[in-house]
Amino acid sequence: MLRELNLYPQWLRRNQAAPIAAEQSGPITELVGVAVPAAVVAPTPLVPPLARSVVLSEENGSARTVKSNIQTGLSAATPASQADKLDWTELKQQVRDCTACRLRAGCTQTVFGVGDEKAGWLFVGEGPGADEDAQGEPFVGQAGKLLDNMLMAIKLKRGNNVYIANIVKCRPPGNRNPEADEIATCLPYLQRQIALIQPKLIVALGKVASNALLGKDATLASLRGKLHDYRGIPLIVTYHPAYLLRTPSEKAKAWQDLCFAVRARDGEA
Repeated sequence: MLRELNLYPQWLRRNQAAPIAAEQSGPITELVGVAVPAAVVAPTPLVPPLARSVVLSEENGSARTVKSNIQTGLSAATPASQADKLDWTELKQQVRDCTACRLRAGCTQTVFGVGDEKAGWLFVGEGPGADEDAQGEPFVGQAGKLLDNMLMAIKLKRGNNVYIANIVKCRPPGNRNPEADEIATCLPYLQRQIALIQPKLIVALGKVASNALLGKDATLASLRGKLHDYRGIPLIVTYHPAYLLRTPSEKAKAWQDLCFAVRARDGEA
């Protein structure tokens, strides 16, 4: 896996400046891409290029630290946590080159977002699916068609005063929900998109998107029908279109949410 990602650590012995072969004096307790017990060392997300510290055990049981420079072969990238300093062009490049979590190794491409970059409406899902991963645009499969119909029902259209994005930019394996550490790594990108767009209203599609944006661990039922606040921007919660495809009986509730969103957007909620 390391060879496919073009990762070649260089090991430096203590008190020796010149690089040497990766011959180790003790078992490695941390290596890029390999999970280790939390009791040994806390996992660190991979962000290229990054100087990493590799902890080696010595015979006496103590530990010493040596520097390892990781070169990925990708262009230099700013950590997602510093995305608040980026403009649109820089942000798109950063997302395109990002390898900060394990999702990037398993997807075809990142899915940045699409639409009017000064939109009044922002719709946020959880992550790309197979169709989105193939085409590089969010909500382009059957769930995307339903979302387009939902937009038409309230007289909106994709790309026209509407922006669509996801909590994570890479497809989770098997379309599973993104995990907490993956969300935490990728969320600053979306936060920067929101700061650049400055929408008048955010519509969170599904529990994953809602909880990530609101910083909660709540059920969708407890979040629906209320006007929430995201950094001063009104936010409402409704069902994810993929869920509605599986449970069409809930479409009537989704319509209620959309009507509520229109009232909120007009300041009537």
